[in-house]
Amino acid sequence: MALANADIQRSVALEGESKMVDFGAQLAAAIGKIDSPLLILLNGDLGAGKTTISRGILQGLGHQGAVKSPTYTLVEPYQLAIGKIYHFDLYRLIDPEELEHIGFSDYLSEAKLCIIEWPENGGSYIPLPDLSIGIQLNGSGRQVTLDSSTESGKQCINLLQQQ
Repeated sequence: MALANADIQRSVALEGESKMVDFGAQLAAAIGKIDSPLLILLNGDLGAGKTTISRGILQGLGHQGAVKSPTYTLVEPYQLAIGKIYHFDLYRLIDPEELEHIGFSDYLSEAKLCIIEWPENGGSYIPLPDLSIGIQLNGSGRQVTLDSSTESGKQCINLLQQQ
């Protein structure tokens, strides 16, 4: 068990798209039990499954219907029972300063949950996340690693481990 003040990590191997969606739904169950707003960063190569996990999270929190990657719009808003959720995809972001022009800090301050794909493209505009989720190809499946950076992130991982 990790020390209370140390960051904690969880890693899991997932085989197939449905397992990625299921994992996102399990993560959503943990997110729903946390009172404070959360910032989740999704890291991985193109096609790794960032949007697939996002779909699992959003559907697990009650969203009905398709979840599309906001690659061209930068952000897709959702109003769900837990509050406002913003799903960002910064893949096509040319200059991190563009985030200033779209009111990025306002999104962060009013959201219950922000999920950001391709956060490295946001540079210094991206604050310290509660959770960083790394997705790597692992044979025909994926290796998904969660790292906490805050107490809320640690709580989320602990809740996920209890499921």
